[in-house]
Amino acid sequence: MILYADTSALVKLFVAEEGSDATRDLFQRASLLGTSVLARVELGAALARAVRRGLIQEEEGLEARRRLEAVWPTWVRIAVDERLVARAEGLAGEHGLRGYDAVHLAAALVWQERMGHPVVLATFDDELGEAARRVGLEVWPETGVAR
Repeated sequence: MILYADTSALVKLFVAEEGSDATRDLFQRASLLGTSVLARVELGAALARAVRRGLIQEEEGLEARRRLEAVWPTWVRIAVDERLVARAEGLAGEHGLRGYDAVHLAAALVWQERMGHPVVLATFDDELGEAARRVGLEVWPETGVAR
């Protein structure tokens, strides 16, 4: 399985929360894992926010950042260029998505087109998941999962 992960799925690799175990299992089954280069800043910001809000301890946040630095080079990183941004803008307008969610959707679609193979989008964002289904991507987890 070729897996594209948005930030809501990636964060579950680094912060123990509902859905983390299932997400780790899914990632282990993937033959290829990709994400947008922008996911790194989103993920770093999410980890820092979790520390500020007391959801994780500062040391946990630092360890998560170290693990991110270690695994980041092993993931396929989809570059964000003018064409991808233009596509994301169209998807945002068409599906009512937030900016980074539209970028994730555009990146997953571009990657799928380049690969010529189906890509599964891992997201815990309901709006992004629904938009992805509407444009023909397979989405994990399926509906009915607490997000």
